[in-house]
Amino acid sequence: MEQLTAVPGDEQKRVALRRMKLVALAFLGVATVIFLAATLWPDPPAWVGYVKAAAEAGMVGALADWFAVTALFRRPLGLPIPHTAIIPTKKDVLGESLGEFVGSNFLSESVVRERLRRVGVAARLGGWLAEPDNAERVTSELATVVRGAVTVLRDEDVQAVMEQAVVSRIVAVPWGPPLGKLLERVFADGSHHKLVDLMCDRAYEWVKGNYDQVMGVVSNRAPSWSPKFFDSLVADKVYGEVLSFAWAVKTDVNHPMRLALDKFLGEFAGDLQRDPKVMERAEQVKQQVLEHSEVQNLIGSAWSTAKKMLLDAAEDPSSELRTRVRAGLMTLGARLVSDESLRAKADSWVEGAAAYVVLNYRDEITTLITDTVQRWDAEETSRKIELQVGRDLQFIRINGTVVGALAGLVIYTVAQLIT
Repeated sequence: MEQLTAVPGDEQKRVALRRMKLVALAFLGVATVIFLAATLWPDPPAWVGYVKAAAEAGMVGALADWFAVTALFRRPLGLPIPHTAIIPTKKDVLGESLGEFVGSNFLSESVVRERLRRVGVAARLGGWLAEPDNAERVTSELATVVRGAVTVLRDEDVQAVMEQAVVSRIVAVPWGPPLGKLLERVFADGSHHKLVDLMCDRAYEWVKGNYDQVMGVVSNRAPSWSPKFFDSLVADKVYGEVLSFAWAVKTDVNHPMRLALDKFLGEFAGDLQRDPKVMERAEQVKQQVLEHSEVQNLIGSAWSTAKKMLLDAAEDPSSELRTRVRAGLMTLGARLVSDESLRAKADSWVEGAAAYVVLNYRDEITTLITDTVQRWDAEETSRKIELQVGRDLQFIRINGTVVGALAGLVIYTVAQLIT
């Protein structure tokens, strides 16, 4: 059997229970002394009869209520009297009844929804979160959770998950069609023109700043029998034409070269989606990229980098992450207070979640109660319950003594009046 956990304050309750038992016993003792005195009084006056009747009835009431209270927790005087020691012998039945009572009266959907509707969870939560100190407290708790989760996770396990969930999916999905669709949209919007402008600008600046290289290329390709001065003239002419061409491409947005480039890019985007050879080539490029040592190192160090960033951000109260989370919580709290539609929606979510738990897990919750009670030690359970409510039950004994005495006095008085 499972032993119950000690509750703070049990010793004080034990002392109070013992004191109240003595008080109840004192009432019985007083009634007994009065009864004996009245009985042993030689040639008593008439009024002693009334006192004796009251004391006798008080003794009976006190004993009856002592028996009733004691029978709840143990067998009176250790005698095997039927229907006594109710709590120890009926512990499991009481646990089942308690589980059914909780399930029927507390874990019904209508009760839960009505209670949550009266509480107004969203409004209270919003007002609480809108306070900076509370938002900071929640942020700190979330940071602690993040630190704990990140610390517990093993790097090799996370690495394996990343490779399986991310890298394997990247490998499985062809790059050609989605890349082609993306490029097609970019080219259709003309978003690539700025990149083309940059390339044209850089090309012109390179030609302009590399006169000697252009001259050298032309001179080196001239025939050996050609005069040097003629080669210089030809090279200078070629350089001028190349520079003029680069300038024209740079400045004229409708230059044939630009139009040809646009046409080529559009056809390339289409080939990535429909041409099997181009699509196959894109897959080869994908494999080469993923198998590159630097890419593999990047994938391997991704979790370590992310882990360090998360831990640093969670540790630093002034980090961007915690600042944004704190501000977001305060904003959410303010909106829950001021925005009635959002508040109603949040309340409906809370009610729906609670109703779902009640409808689907009510039996598990009530079973938890009954199973827990069944595991308790019967005698220990009886002592614990008596410790919690026994002091109040002693008033039953006291009241039984007083009420019994009054009842006995009334009955004796009526009998005397009749006779």
